[in-house]
Amino acid sequence: MDVIPVTSSYFSFMISSLLVVFATALIAAYYYIETSRAVRLIKKLPSPPHVPILGHSLITLKASPEDIIEKGLEYYEKYGTVIGVYLGTKAVVFLIDPQDIEIILSSSVHIDKSQDYQFFKPWLGDGLLITTGDKWRRHRKVIAPTFHMNILKTFVPLFYENSIDLVQRLRDQIGKEFDCHDYLSAVTVDILTETAMGVRKGGKKKTGFDYAMAVMKMSDILHRRHYDVSLRADILFRFSKFAKLQEKLLSIIHSLTNSVIKEKARDVEEKHAKNQQQKEPQNDKLMESSVMTKNTESAKNNTANYKLHYVRDDLDDIDENDIGDKKRLAFLEMMLELKKVGQMTDEEIWEEVNTIMFEGHDTTAAGSSFALCALGSHPDIQARVHEELDTIFGDSDRQCTFQDTLEMKYLERVILETLRLFPPVPLIARQLNEDVKIVTNNYVLPKSTTVLVVQFLTHRIDKYYPNATVFNPDNFLPEKMQQRHYYAYIPFSAGPRSCVGRKYAMLKLKVLLSTILRNYRITSNKSIDDFQLRGDIILKRHDGFKIKIEPRKSGLINQ
Repeated sequence: MDVIPVTSSYFSFMISSLLVVFATALIAAYYYIETSRAVRLIKKLPSPPHVPILGHSLITLKASPEDIIEKGLEYYEKYGTVIGVYLGTKAVVFLIDPQDIEIILSSSVHIDKSQDYQFFKPWLGDGLLITTGDKWRRHRKVIAPTFHMNILKTFVPLFYENSIDLVQRLRDQIGKEFDCHDYLSAVTVDILTETAMGVRKGGKKKTGFDYAMAVMKMSDILHRRHYDVSLRADILFRFSKFAKLQEKLLSIIHSLTNSVIKEKARDVEEKHAKNQQQKEPQNDKLMESSVMTKNTESAKNNTANYKLHYVRDDLDDIDENDIGDKKRLAFLEMMLELKKVGQMTDEEIWEEVNTIMFEGHDTTAAGSSFALCALGSHPDIQARVHEELDTIFGDSDRQCTFQDTLEMKYLERVILETLRLFPPVPLIARQLNEDVKIVTNNYVLPKSTTVLVVQFLTHRIDKYYPNATVFNPDNFLPEKMQQRHYYAYIPFSAGPRSCVGRKYAMLKLKVLLSTILRNYRITSNKSIDDFQLRGDIILKRHDGFKIKIEPRKSGLINQ
């Protein structure tokens, strides 16, 4: 019986000791986190309520993607254009004002993407979206010229061919309500593989739709990992239901990109063999993969009308500063040619193909889907687009040309306004490599802070866009654009790390949307104010991109 008091005393001692250790650890953690320089500076910024040690990490715990947009709008209204949060010792700042954004995006110092982009690595490897330093500079220098305007012009027939194929497939949906994003996702994959990748339909499997759906689900998983603290750590993610789903989705995604690389590599080898036999390499050029700039001045004149009021970048320099004849190759062929001379590895090609395939199709699929829904909600604006297209094409069923796209002034404004209200990439994340003082209240953002540039909200500031939530293409009349801050409109980011495919995207959207609208009239039973937005990696509608179509001219649909 004497053993009982001794045992009880021992357990009491152990429990007390553990409590003391736990309390000491909490005090140490509290002191370490709450008194750290980064957290102290973050606490000087407008900020939602937080809890000690954990900071703001519980705000989005188990939140759904459709809740994120509403919460962001709520915080913007309450706290303004600079919002600071912290999660343990990790400091995060949301920037919305163009003057503050310019300091970050225009910098050649703060070009590193945040650590959150590391979740993309199993999918994209260390491609252009993620990589930094010398590798980023080298790859950017190689990839940017493959989207030269003279190459893009040769893509127009392929843009049109795939667009008219979509028009044919949409005939089954006439008079029905359907989700246009499913169709646009598939066609943008087909367009990308045939243009930038240079693999024609006859040489690739019909897996565009499967790929697009896998990308959409994969983006949802990555986005959840960004904001849900219970999924951020790899060790916790492995035990979640999303881990096995991610493995399955990556198998679908990489199956297509691997087959595209293999097919194009075989095509390039056959081309070289044939050229050697004929000793006339110029006779075997692929229209979509190379072009000679024979008249530089003419090229400059042709692209002059294609400039927008946008922050200048290396893409503009490449288009404007060509001197003499220069051979240019499309994206994947250029990568494979560099491999032959030891300047690109198989792994690097794989990384960049996966990166361009993701960035090049999902963004334009979302942009074109939002554009059709917006036009369906605004019949008066759609009527003006139809009027413009009828002026350009008349009753003709001829193909769209590059010159035609230069005449699509109003459609261009519709596209720009769509990308303003519904930017496919709603925010950009950067890592600060040194302290930064911003314009707003001279706040100091500490080194290593993750800066989230929220262009979705930047594009909705009344100062720059009166009645900012109203869909108004005339926001992009030349005189209005000239009055705005350059960084008040950044759907393709801006500065040294701007999107290399922005001109490709604009040209593709013009051809795709004009072809659809030459053939169909769009209707929608929802106004844009009723769109239920979903804050994924790529902005989507949680309620789906539902529209109805009716034929404008039956003769065109039967092409």
